[in-house]
Amino acid sequence: MTTANPAHSWRFFRAGGIDQVDLRSGEDLAALAELDPKLWVALSCPTKGLEFDSRTLQLIDTDGDGRIRVPELLEAVRWAAGLLKDPAGLLAGGESLPLAAIADDSELGQRILASARQILSNLGQAEAPEISPEDTADTAHIFSQTKLNGDGVVPPDSAADEDTRRLLEDILKTMGPEADRSGKPGVSQAKAEAFFAQCRAFSDWWQRAEQPGAGKPPVLPMGADTPSAFAALQAVRAKVDDYFTRCRLAAFDPRAAGPLNRTEEAFAAMAGRQLSDGDEDIRALPLARVEAGRRLPLRDGVNPAWRGALGDFQAQVAALLLGADRAALAEEDWGRVQEAFAPYQAWLTAKPQAAVEALGLQRVREFLAGRGEAAVTELIGRDLALKPEFEAIEAVDRLVRYHRDLGQLLKNFVSFAEFYGRHSPAVFQAGRLYIDGRSCDLCIKVADAAKHGALASASRIYLLYCECSRKDCAEKMTVAAALTGGDSDHIFVGRNGVFYDRQGRDWDATVIKVVEHPISVRQAIWSPYKRLARLVGEQIEKIAAARDKAATEKMGADMEGRLKAVDEGKPAPKEPPFDVAKFAGIFAAIGLAVGGIAAGMGKLVEAFASLIWWQKPLAVLGLFVLISGPSAFLAWLKLRQRNLGPLLDANGWAINGLMRVNIPFGGSLTAVAKLPADSIRSLEDPYAPEKSRAALYGWLVLCAGAALGLALWALGGPSGALRRLGF
Repeated sequence: MTTANPAHSWRFFRAGGIDQVDLRSGEDLAALAELDPKLWVALSCPTKGLEFDSRTLQLIDTDGDGRIRVPELLEAVRWAAGLLKDPAGLLAGGESLPLAAIADDSELGQRILASARQILSNLGQAEAPEISPEDTADTAHIFSQTKLNGDGVVPPDSAADEDTRRLLEDILKTMGPEADRSGKPGVSQAKAEAFFAQCRAFSDWWQRAEQPGAGKPPVLPMGADTPSAFAALQAVRAKVDDYFTRCRLAAFDPRAAGPLNRTEEAFAAMAGRQLSDGDEDIRALPLARVEAGRRLPLRDGVNPAWRGALGDFQAQVAALLLGADRAALAEEDWGRVQEAFAPYQAWLTAKPQAAVEALGLQRVREFLAGRGEAAVTELIGRDLALKPEFEAIEAVDRLVRYHRDLGQLLKNFVSFAEFYGRHSPAVFQAGRLYIDGRSCDLCIKVADAAKHGALASASRIYLLYCECSRKDCAEKMTVAAALTGGDSDHIFVGRNGVFYDRQGRDWDATVIKVVEHPISVRQAIWSPYKRLARLVGEQIEKIAAARDKAATEKMGADMEGRLKAVDEGKPAPKEPPFDVAKFAGIFAAIGLAVGGIAAGMGKLVEAFASLIWWQKPLAVLGLFVLISGPSAFLAWLKLRQRNLGPLLDANGWAINGLMRVNIPFGGSLTAVAKLPADSIRSLEDPYAPEKSRAALYGWLVLCAGAALGLALWALGGPSGALRRLGF
C-alpha cells in the first residue's frame, strides 16, 4: 500500500485533533486500498470485547488470530464490493440485503443469487425480495433432508445404517475427531484412510504369529497362553541370568563363591531390623546359594523375595517346556527356554504402533472383512458432492453480513466517525454508567482492571473501574468509565452505581479502582479551597481527638489514684490549688494572640481601604487568581492532552495517532443531572435544619475583631494604644 491515488479525491473531517477520512461513496471504497495506512485511525482491533456481531468479525479474521488488521479489512471490502451492483450499499448498511442489489455478472455472483433464492424457497419465502442474516444462519432448515454439509467431514449421525454409524464412532475413538461446519465431531477421508491402514497393519502382524510359515519355529510356543508365560519369564529373566553368571564365576575361581553369596556381615546388618519378603536388601541377594555348576532350585532353598515369581515361572514355563516334575533348572535348560521364546520376542518388537489395538483383533478383522471402508468412503463422497452448494450458502451469509456490518466497522476503524459524530455509540462503547448524579457514555469493557489501568493512565482521563454483576446470572464484567463532567468529591472505591449495557440490561456496578486526573477547569478552580477546608477539618479532628484522648487518660489516672488511696485507707489526694498567676498568664497570652490577629486584620483592612474604589474588585480578583490560577492552568493543560488512544491500546487495539478528547467533546461524554427547562422549583424545605445562633455569634466576633483592628490602627497600633492609656 502506498500513498493515495492522485486520481481519487478524498474528503477528510477534523476530529480528535487529526484529519480523518470521510467515506461516502462506492468510489471511496474502491480506492480504499490505495489510501495511505498512516491516515487510518486504527491499524488493528481485537475480535472480542466489541459491541459488534461476532460472526462477522470471524469471517473477516481469515487467519483466525483474534485480530482484525488492515489487509483483512481491505480484502473484505474488495470481496463484498465486487458482488454488489452499487458498492455504496456497504456504507448505507441495512438489516436485509435486496436480491436486486447482488451483481450477477460473474459466476460467483450468479451462484450466490441462485443460492439466496433457494434458501428463501426452502424457508417458505420464495417471493421475498430480500434476505437477512437470520435467514442464512439457519442452515438446519435450509437442508432439512440431509445431515451432510459439503465439508468432507461426516459425523456418526450422518450414517444411514447402524453398522456404518458404529464404525464411524470407532474411528473417532481411536483416531481422534475433526469438527465439521456445524462444530460436530466427524471423520474425514484422511482419518478414514489412516484408520484402515492401521487395521491392515495390525491384522497382518497377528497373521505372522498365527502362520509363521513352513520350517519356522512357532511364534506362540504356548498358544494363547504365550503372553502370560512370556510375562512370567520376563519377571525373572534378569535375576536368573545373574544367578548363572555368578555360578560361572564360582567355577572360574572358587574364591569368588564367598563374596558372591554375600558375607556374614551383610546378613548381620539385616538381622537388627524387621524383615519381610519385599525387603529391598533381600531382593538384592542371589536367587539361591551360588556354587560352581549348581542348578537353580525352583522350589526349595530359593530367595524368599523371589519365591512367588519363580513359582509362576515353574508353573507356566518350565513345567510345560521341560516337564512337570522339573524342580531345578540347569543352565542349558535356561538356554532352551529363552530360545523357545525368541521368535515371540522378535514378533513383539515388530509390533506396529496402532491405536486400533484397543478395539481388539476380532473387531478389526470384522472391519476388513466387511464393506465398512467402502461405506465410509461413499458417505464422505456424498458429503463432498454438496460442497459447491454449501460454499454458496456460506458466501450468501458472508455477503449479507458484510452488507449489514462492514460500513459500521469502517467508521470505527478507518475513521472514528461514529465516536466523534455522537449519533450512535462506537463499537468499543459498552453502555452507559449512572453514578453520583451523572451518566458516563464512554464505558469500555476490560478484562483486567490493574493491567488496563497501567497503560490507560496515560490517557489523562479520569477513569472509574467498575465491577458489574446481575443477580439473575453468574456472569460478571468490568468496565472502565470516563468521568469528564462534574467533580470527584463523592467518588471513591466502593461507591455503587448502575450500568446499562447496549442491550438495555441493567447491572449493579461497584467502583473497584479510580485513576485520578482533572475532570474540568471548574473543578480545578475550586479544588484549592476544598483541599484547604478538608485539611483544616482533618487537623481540627486530629487536635480534638488528641485532646479528648489526653483528657480521658488524665481522668482515668486521677480516678485510679483515688481508688488506690481508698483501698489503702489513705485520704484521697487533694485537688491542686488554683494558680492565679498561671491563669492570668494564659489570659495574657490569649489577649496578645487576639491582638496580633486583630492587628493583622487591621493592616489588611487598612490596605484594602486605601485602594481606589475601582481597584478593590481587581484586588479581590487578583487574590482569587493567585489561589486558583495555578490549579486551573495545570488542569487546562492536562485536559488538552486527554487521549482516547491509551484506553483502546490497553484493550488490544493499535491506534494510529493521537485521538484527543478535548474539553467540549469530553463534556458531551458525561451528562450532569439538571432540572428540565420548564420545571417549577420550590425552595421551601420542611425538613431544613433550624438556623443556629452560632453563626450569628461568629459574625459578631468577626465584626468585633475588625472593629478592634480599626481602633488599634487609629491609635497607632498596640504600642500606641498602650501609651495613650498610660502604660
